[in-house]
Amino acid sequence: MSDRRSEQSSGDEPSSSSSMPDEVWEQFIRDTERDIRKSAPKEPSARAREVTERLKGQQEPEGWRTGPAWQEMNGRAARRRKIWTVVGLPLAVAVAVVAMRPSLIPGDPFGSSSGASSGTDTATSPLPAETAAPTAPPSAVAADTPTLDHPFAGSPALRWADGAAGIVLPKATALGSIPKDRVELALHQTKKLLVDANLDPEVVAGAHPDAALAVLDPRQPGLLDELNTALHTPSKTHDPLSLFSRFDPEDVHLAGQVVKTRGRITFAKGKYEGVAVHADFTFVYPVVRADGSDEVTRTIVRRIIDTELSDPAHYRVTPGRLTLLGYDEDAGNSACDIDDGYLHPQFPSQAPTGSAAPTGPSIDPYDRSRKLGNEPEGCGTVSRT
Repeated sequence: MSDRRSEQSSGDEPSSSSSMPDEVWEQFIRDTERDIRKSAPKEPSARAREVTERLKGQQEPEGWRTGPAWQEMNGRAARRRKIWTVVGLPLAVAVAVVAMRPSLIPGDPFGSSSGASSGTDTATSPLPAETAAPTAPPSAVAADTPTLDHPFAGSPALRWADGAAGIVLPKATALGSIPKDRVELALHQTKKLLVDANLDPEVVAGAHPDAALAVLDPRQPGLLDELNTALHTPSKTHDPLSLFSRFDPEDVHLAGQVVKTRGRITFAKGKYEGVAVHADFTFVYPVVRADGSDEVTRTIVRRIIDTELSDPAHYRVTPGRLTLLGYDEDAGNSACDIDDGYLHPQFPSQAPTGSAAPTGPSIDPYDRSRKLGNEPEGCGTVSRT
């Protein structure tokens, strides 16, 4: 210690340092060494390293924690769309129907005397909400011609709920560690997507589905880019009808204010540590031509979508927004091979004939027991609208 003091006193420093008592200087050295030891970096314990890595995983997730990329889910293949056009009548049935009552041709060829009376939407009771997958198509109803006053005459949808009232949510319950309120949010957001994509009058009339897109997570890689491409430049490979119901306002418009709706929603714990929701609904749109004609026809659209409200504590997702896992769609009574982003209903008076007539199989578009995606290729027909 005396050497250090002598070095300081031998230089140009003030001479006061040479008068510092030995005990004071030694205490200064001890305090300095203690502070250095405290501030030096330490090797973390195994437990500390584990906690640190887990927190880093939540804040900066690994690549797989970004949630499902739309391309990785093979989104296009998951939504194989099949369009069926015009009313297909087996020849023998058609002859019998015409012989008894020619006016029955535009309606249900399998109609009976039970059900709604001709030209009216009365004498039927509303169906209870669908709580399980149907095992058979709806029963035959009286074959009546739809009119502006009774656009659902001759249709099984006559007994279905109107619009959003037909999207009945199941009672939410907690899913293990996932609280009930998150389940409720997932259900309500999925219903909002269905309503805004299929029942919003402006969207049905061809407007951009801003509200529906706002429900989807902008952080899901590739999804919104693909949907916006489909909406702005529709094509066979980018078809907005896969998720949105849209008609060309210069071609047709709704006959009245009601779209009939039927289906069901279920939920379960999801793959991405969130709430997975499965929805399967059919929408029936009565339309008339925009040229002022009062001839009414109907287009039937069935949609199956799977969404998940993923856990933002584990994935890079936007809180409250839905991840779209997949969707499928089937449109009954819309022209084949038109890829302009609109549904194009066929009217009985305009049904193609000869070589232009569809040659594919006949399908009942109201049959909700039918699995989608298994139909043969080709332009088919619908057995009823």
